[in-house]
Amino acid sequence: MKNIIFMGTPSYATCILKELIDKGFNVQALFTQPDKPVGRKQILTPSDTKKFVLENNLNIEIFTPKSLKDENIINGIKSLKPDFIVVAAYGKILPKEILDIAPCINLHASLLPKYRGASPIQSAILNGDKISGVCTMLMEEGLDSGAILESIECDIEGKNSAEVFIVLSNLAAKLAISTLLNFEKIVPKKQDESLVTHCKKIKKEDGLINLDNASEIYQKFLAFTPWPGIFLENGLKFLDIELIDSEKTQKPGVILQIEKESFLLSCTKGILRIKTLQESGKKALDAKTYLNGKRLKLGDSLF
Repeated sequence: MKNIIFMGTPSYATCILKELIDKGFNVQALFTQPDKPVGRKQILTPSDTKKFVLENNLNIEIFTPKSLKDENIINGIKSLKPDFIVVAAYGKILPKEILDIAPCINLHASLLPKYRGASPIQSAILNGDKISGVCTMLMEEGLDSGAILESIECDIEGKNSAEVFIVLSNLAAKLAISTLLNFEKIVPKKQDESLVTHCKKIKKEDGLINLDNASEIYQKFLAFTPWPGIFLENGLKFLDIELIDSEKTQKPGVILQIEKESFLLSCTKGILRIKTLQESGKKALDAKTYLNGKRLKLGDSLF
């Protein structure tokens, strides 16, 4: 069976790595991001892929280099003589010296050339795409610009980022196996540069919303669940919402209807059902409890 060096960091990558192992590929080494401090106590925590390898006592050497341009790293990869280098959400650009060692195959969570970059899943949801997918790409020096090998489409309408990540992780795992087993028969297809779109890394401040457009807020809610979530300028987070109306125009921020455990909230355009909220530094509350605590009633402004 083929020798593989795997490069990946989050759970999306772990799903692919697990499938490679289950299907009998010889994964010689894992390259992943260094351990990072997490949470209020800043506990040093390994990446999801590293954790998977360690917890399952797998005979896979783990590397967490700060740079892939280190000569020792490059020579170390050469010495393993891999048949393929498989990359999935690794978080680093591969230098030419590594790209030249063996075919480098990237599992990208979009239908390239759409959404090159760091946040293809969130970007597809933000833009209201109904269809997304994954593709295998033969890597070159450009960012996500290599020739496409294979792709799979799927329906993402109404799903949040966490849900789409799971769907695409499972598809990517299957696609990785297909591409590796059929690599010699696949004719790489150049990307159409006229169709290229780019997406940026998501930051916490991207979750900030105002109450202008209910449809846009809802797409942000889907795209930014679980992180960074959506929140108003005063720090109030909307943890669970529904889109009720996307067209009606009115004064924003008014409580239009109070229900058993939720309430309807006006936007300049559209209406949202608010189910769960959380003030900064406080615990999450169902919407009715929140209103009672603030002594807010029908027709009042939320803030």
